[in-house]
Amino acid sequence: MRLEGKVAIITGGAGGIGQGMVRHFLTEGADVVVVDIIEQADGDALVAELAGSIRGAEHAMYLQKDIAKEENAAAIVAATVERFGKLDALVNNAHASKQAPILETTQEMWELSLGTGMWATYHLMRAAHGELAKSKGAIVNFASGAGMKGLPTQVTYAAAKEAIRAISRVAANEWAADGIRVNLVSPIALTPGIKQWAESFPEDYQEVVDGIPLGRLGDPEHDIAPIAAFLASDDSRYMTGQTLMADGGSIKLY
Repeated sequence: MRLEGKVAIITGGAGGIGQGMVRHFLTEGADVVVVDIIEQADGDALVAELAGSIRGAEHAMYLQKDIAKEENAAAIVAATVERFGKLDALVNNAHASKQAPILETTQEMWELSLGTGMWATYHLMRAAHGELAKSKGAIVNFASGAGMKGLPTQVTYAAAKEAIRAISRVAANEWAADGIRVNLVSPIALTPGIKQWAESFPEDYQEVVDGIPLGRLGDPEHDIAPIAAFLASDDSRYMTGQTLMADGGSIKLY
């Protein structure tokens, strides 16, 4: 198993791509701390069900934390080390935003996207640095084609994602001496939210699919999660500062 013996934090792990990664990381042998904002009891039940069906409930823990609050970053890392004794991988997946044209974008929209995206990623990276330096671990952050393409109505999300890419490249250079690798995944995935959107706007959805060379959106668990697991594993030990495009060929970086 690629992640056997490793401990990972996955933010936004209760649904979508995050839940797909939780499933895959557990299958690959990791102990996983799932961070999200659903109620603690609901999160406990979900994580127990996921882990129990794969390797055993003792291999996962749920933390109800708002990652937009800076003080929660240290608490998340401390709880992880208290439960599992170390930290090998930090996966910054969670990010909330609202879409609007630039002229209709409000300060509140900026604060939501930057707070749950750029700032949350930055604070968790800093909080995890000490433990990741001990384990010579990895950080997996998330980018988006919204930023690389400049998709309309996505200004706050695109800006936050490109800021995350910049922070990741700087950290990759600064923290290489500490043995910490920092890479990114840029995905297109068929999440529950996208499925609902596809049902409401089938023509728009088909236009998106038609723009993907491989002809479909990725599956969170089977297409996106393995790439994140690769970046969290020792198999990618000679990679840092890179953005891997898990998007069916939609964007090609050279």
